[in-house]
Amino acid sequence: MSISSEHKPLGKQVTGNLHTLSPIVELNVGGEMYTTTLSTLKKHPGSKLAEMFTGQPKLRTDSEGRFFIDRPGTYFKYILEYLRSNQVPTQCIQDVYKEALFYDIEPLIKQLEDSPQIFGELVARKQFLARVPNYSENIELMIRIARAEAVASRRSSVIVCVVRTEEDAARCQDALNSLDMDKKSVVKFGPWKAAPSISDLLDCIQMDVEAKGYKISFQPHVAEKGFRFKSHDFFYKFLFTWW
Repeated sequence: MSISSEHKPLGKQVTGNLHTLSPIVELNVGGEMYTTTLSTLKKHPGSKLAEMFTGQPKLRTDSEGRFFIDRPGTYFKYILEYLRSNQVPTQCIQDVYKEALFYDIEPLIKQLEDSPQIFGELVARKQFLARVPNYSENIELMIRIARAEAVASRRSSVIVCVVRTEEDAARCQDALNSLDMDKKSVVKFGPWKAAPSISDLLDCIQMDVEAKGYKISFQPHVAEKGFRFKSHDFFYKFLFTWW
């Protein structure tokens, strides 16, 4: 009696040597189905993708016998296009770059890093932020403060102090001592030695917080009347909107 597809096993380890397999390969990449050849997948011998299909099997199969790769299937088509024709994708660049890194396809990685999107992020923005002390930690601190103040409210705010030079850092500390607020709740960014301005850093903060799924905006923080510094020279209020 034949067994229906409904009762086939969910997956099994491939047995035998890949050299004995058909040159035509069926793939299930994160639920997306692809058909290609072994030679295409092994085009770059040093890549992780080539290693998956070289020597002893390193992949499982789905219930239909297709090799299963647990990665986003949407972007694998761009990987295949490159392997087949050396065509570098012009869309979904950031996501394809992540997949190229995972599959360790070095020529594609290098070509994507030359694209304006990746070049701008890696060489310009990331290199700038690497010069801002504790940038990533401060982003996480902002989020923790905002979440702590979100109880029974639609919005919560975080005061940020941004200083570009050591001199401004000293002035900011004097200003901070004069502010009527919990000093521990003020997140300080800077100083840094790079060309981008304070407004550039503020944009980066907003970009990176929004990339984590939060809805956020910012504005200069206006201190109470009689404050002896122009607070908007250093202080900004970031508003997190929850609903």
